[in-house]
Amino acid sequence: MSTWIDKLSRKIQKIAIPSLMKYIVIIMGAVFVLDILFVGMMSQFLYFSRPAIMAGQIWRVISFIFLPINSSMIFIIFALYFYWFIGESLESEWGYAKFNLFYITGIIGTIIAGLITGFATNHYLNMSLFFAFAVLYPEFQVRLFFILPVKVKWLGYINAAYFLFEFVVSSWPRRIALLVSVANIILFFEGDVRRRINNTKRQREWRKHFR
Repeated sequence: MSTWIDKLSRKIQKIAIPSLMKYIVIIMGAVFVLDILFVGMMSQFLYFSRPAIMAGQIWRVISFIFLPINSSMIFIIFALYFYWFIGESLESEWGYAKFNLFYITGIIGTIIAGLITGFATNHYLNMSLFFAFAVLYPEFQVRLFFILPVKVKWLGYINAAYFLFEFVVSSWPRRIALLVSVANIILFFEGDVRRRINNTKRQREWRKHFR
C-alpha cells in the first residue's frame, strides 16, 4: 500500500537530487582539506550559531550539515566512504526522491530545533542514516577497523545504546537534537516495522497451525 511518504516522494521526483549523499560527502571532504590548509578556520564559518544567524550570517542555518564528521585524517576517509555507501544503498532501496525526502526532513527538523534551542549538529542527522541502513540491511556485514567482520544489526544495537546514553547525560538542547533524528527514523520506518511484526506473527501462527 502506498503511504503518504511515497506519494510525497513522487511529487518531489522532478526536483530531487540523484546521488545526494555523494555531493554532501564531497563538500565535507573539501571542508576537511580547507580546515587543514587554514588551521580550522573554514569550519568556524560553518557551525550553527543562533546569535550569528540573527546577526545576518544566514548561511549558518544550513552550512553546518557540511562540517566534517571527524578530524582524524585516517578516520575521515573511512567515514566519508561509509556514509557515501550508506546513502547510495538507501537511494537504491527507496529511490533518490524518497532518500532526498528522508535527509531533507531530518535537516529541517534539526534546523527548527536549533533555532528554538540554539543548538544544532549534523552528528545525529548522519547517525540516522546509519540506523536507516541497519533497519533495511540488518544482515549486511562490515569489517570493523578493516579487520573484524560484524553484521550491521549489531552495530545498530550499539548505536541505539549510545543514543540512550547520550540522551541521559546530555543537556536538553542536545537531547532535542537527538530526538529529532529518532523521530525522523520513526516517521519513515513505522510502517515497515509494523509490517515486519505482523509478518512475524503470521509466520508463528502458521507454524503452530501445521505442527
